[in-house]
Amino acid sequence: MEQKTNKFVSKIGFILACVGSAVGMANVWGFPYKLGSNGGGAFLIIYILFVILFGYVGLSAEYAIGRRSGTGTLGSYTFAWKHSSTDRSRIGSIIGWLPLIGSIAIAVGYAVIIAYVLKAFTQSLFGSIMTVNPGQWFESFAFKPFSVVPYHAVVIIVTLLTIVLGADTIEKSNKVMMPLFFILFVILAIRISFLPGAAIGYRFLFIPDWSHLKNPSVWITAMGQAFFSLSITGSGMIVYGAYLSKDHDCVGGAKNTALFDTIAAVVAALVMIPACFAYQMDPAGGPGLLFVVLPSLLQQMPGGRLFGIILYLVVVFGGISSLQNMLEVVAESLLHRFKTLKRAAVITVLGVITFGIGVFMEPIAETKGAILGGWGAWMDLVSTYIIPIGAVLGAVSWFWVLKKEELLDEINTGAVKRYGNSWYYLGKYVYTLFALLLCVVALIRGEGF
Repeated sequence: MEQKTNKFVSKIGFILACVGSAVGMANVWGFPYKLGSNGGGAFLIIYILFVILFGYVGLSAEYAIGRRSGTGTLGSYTFAWKHSSTDRSRIGSIIGWLPLIGSIAIAVGYAVIIAYVLKAFTQSLFGSIMTVNPGQWFESFAFKPFSVVPYHAVVIIVTLLTIVLGADTIEKSNKVMMPLFFILFVILAIRISFLPGAAIGYRFLFIPDWSHLKNPSVWITAMGQAFFSLSITGSGMIVYGAYLSKDHDCVGGAKNTALFDTIAAVVAALVMIPACFAYQMDPAGGPGLLFVVLPSLLQQMPGGRLFGIILYLVVVFGGISSLQNMLEVVAESLLHRFKTLKRAAVITVLGVITFGIGVFMEPIAETKGAILGGWGAWMDLVSTYIIPIGAVLGAVSWFWVLKKEELLDEINTGAVKRYGNSWYYLGKYVYTLFALLLCVVALIRGEGF
């Protein structure tokens, strides 16, 4: 029942597209400040352990189910529940909508964040970011309705242009954006290493304070960061699996995605953390890390304007590559479910919806003119409820509903080595347990990761 659709032409194109989806705000902004507020090196070790586990079973399973069904979220859930001990495809066709809604919901808020970054890039380019008061500058758009509308529109339009032909334009754009992302970030990390006091940041990052391992919150935060950094939400990576040819290794692709995603997170930390220590700034700054702490650093640093141009441009690349996936997964599922729809019309409508809702939540927090308390509250809502539940629905559907033989057969198609019971039961019991734990903790805490 494989759907006729575009495919990624090359293995490297598939990997770069998947890395592009995974690499984004979770790496560049989320990882450094969560590491900074959760023990540095101890958090890093826990995070890497979870990335290895989730990439090995969870991410590879999403690639496999997408390729097996030949389509994305809606079709894959229908396929999984149809190929159970009994045909329950009607259930699958219904529950698949929740993780799909999660994809478009997070795209709405995510586009606003990228608009903030694009504004910062533009002001770095023209030099004005070097003379502003960072706190006042951030408040001038973060707490004001309709403050980044032109940047917001540009982000949406550019993203739509990069997904207009599906796998073809996604692959081509990521072959440019992702190498530049890594090259430019490495250049920045090298520049930061020459700052006086940077060594303190390296010690914080790589020498663990083992006492933090006793703190359950550090473990939970690292687990949540690993889930969302890898885009394992029961939706996003399925569509890229559908675009993967049969001669490629799903597990191998997942390992490469996890590896490069982790490298991106660590390199981002190698830029942010030592710079914060060098200038005695707080590395646990949350949203302010990019928009208050960083501009303060730029103004004190020799060559700060050039540093800002490069850094904010890199973050824009990472953000757009993630937004590509969020919109593509929705577009593909709608085209699969409703055969008479045209791709150009679907992605245009998705762009209008993403912009039309997001433009009313451009402030980060509740203010007059913002809906649902602004994008900060919106993103908390999505990451607290929709995404964790979607991750559980995916884990249950692939490892508990779909026949074991179906999943293992697809995992071993194109595989370099054969995977059997050890891989399957690791996913069925350990990975599913962690997905469920993530969901329960998010619901209890009442806040997103």
